[in-house]
Amino acid sequence: KERVARALHELGNGAEQPFVPVACSAIPAGLLEGELFGFRKGSFTGADEDRSGLLEEAGEGTVFLDDIDDVPLEAQAKLLRVLQEREFTRLGGHSVRPFRARVLAATKVDLQQAVAAGKFREDLYFRLNVVPLRLVPLCERTEDLSALLGALLQRWDPEGRHRIAPEALRKLAMHPWPGNVRELENSLRRALALAGRARILRLEHLLPGGIGSHS
Repeated sequence: KERVARALHELGNGAEQPFVPVACSAIPAGLLEGELFGFRKGSFTGADEDRSGLLEEAGEGTVFLDDIDDVPLEAQAKLLRVLQEREFTRLGGHSVRPFRARVLAATKVDLQQAVAAGKFREDLYFRLNVVPLRLVPLCERTEDLSALLGALLQRWDPEGRHRIAPEALRKLAMHPWPGNVRELENSLRRALALAGRARILRLEHLLPGGIGSHS
């Protein structure tokens, strides 16, 4: 999801501006607002100095809110105001700061169902749901395996010392890839580590547990 978000940022206006990914699920609920909006010194225990937030650091670039379904309802209300008014205030502060960045959001659950369950604000859902994109899982686009592995090999084997056996590539298309591209990348990195002096990566290097095993 982040790779797609980065591509949208780099292909759009403001590509020279910051790209700021926010892993909403990785930030404790009590700290999320401070991370997003920033805070003034003394606004809460441990706030020993003024700090800018991620929304401010994005400037006129892009904020990518990954796993936005994990944002608490109270923070959702404040985030909605940012999107509506295009401005925000640091925690403990009074001065209003403009918000000019583009917002991209990703979710691992159906937000319509989350809205019906009372776990996600309906007004925020409609504010975010401007241009929805569905990322097809890797198991539904195995024809992309060759191109993806080629790009990953350039990253992890820039000297071009290895290549993948055609038979292994055909069999990789049979794997369900529950971890999608991240699992594919991990499989390739493991293969490079297991290959030793071999220059041809075989299926047992890429999937030691065999087809259907999880990474």
